Amino acid sequence: MREMHATPRDASGLKPELTLLLAAPRGFCAGVDRAIRIVELALEKYQEPVYVRHEIVHNRAVVERLEKMGAIFIEELDEVPEGACVIFSAHGVPKSVPAEARRRHLFYLDATCPLVSKVHVEAQRHHAAGRTIFLIGHQGHPEVIGTMGQLPAGTVILVETVTDAEKLVPPKNAKLAYITQTTLSVEDAAEIIAVLKRRFPTIAGPHKEDICYATTNRQEAIKTVAPSSEVVFVIGSANSSNSMRLVEVARRAGAKRAELIENAAAIDWNALEGVTTIGLSAGASAPELLVEQVIDAFRARFALNIKEAAVIREDVAFKLPRTLAGA
Repeated sequence: MREMHATPRDASGLKPELTLLLAAPRGFCAGVDRAIRIVELALEKYQEPVYVRHEIVHNRAVVERLEKMGAIFIEELDEVPEGACVIFSAHGVPKSVPAEARRRHLFYLDATCPLVSKVHVEAQRHHAAGRTIFLIGHQGHPEVIGTMGQLPAGTVILVETVTDAEKLVPPKNAKLAYITQTTLSVEDAAEIIAVLKRRFPTIAGPHKEDICYATTNRQEAIKTVAPSSEVVFVIGSANSSNSMRLVEVARRAGAKRAELIENAAAIDWNALEGVTTIGLSAGASAPELLVEQVIDAFRARFALNIKEAAVIREDVAFKLPRTLAGA
């Protein structure tokens, strides 16, 4: 761990000392950064109103900031006036959505994370090869809905748990393949994949792991701070899959307590009495500004010693759509 800076005890000596273990990487990933930039540039280039189907990423602070800039968030395309500009969220959408947009003469931009698009391509490749596909993921999550919607209904079978994997009864003599949601717990997915491979030794998998680099890196980083932390806070929204998985990973890794918080205002300060070491991370859709605000809130109450636990430095960047590249 690398010590970043320390706030000395104030003159009165009343501030209790606290060590904050800051996980790195944390916060925005390249796919989230790209999706948000698409909305920002679309607002600049095409002016208001710009519609966004579903939350562009699962973070309330991000959505509220974009709303103030003029973005209008909707759930279905029938809320968009004909001829307007609409953006699809980073989670991806079923094929029926762009088809409907074209039918209604909407101008659309696809902010789907390229790593989610990679899973879509894999699904189509397996389908073309005549395989029955198992999708490891969480029912109802937009990414899962989008991935299953790349192929005809019934082609993709959702597998949520090890128990599901044990009970699967695929069509007789079917060729099989599996794909995964990109924001799963690495360990949970590995357990399910192990069952699938044991039961179906010839099952085909992805050429490269589907769980994205950012999910993996943030889970590895939180594992380094959790064992030494009395409490771990993960900044993120409750509908953010990767943020929820970070809380679960922290608990498994030895944190005495692990909690998801939306922002600094969500912290129960009374519950931290006597605590001397806290771990802090943020989901891939949580902006660094929220991390800074949480750190400032701790600094106001404690003589703070911040140590960063960095497992890797990320330098991934994704290209913008051509129509916005010069914006």
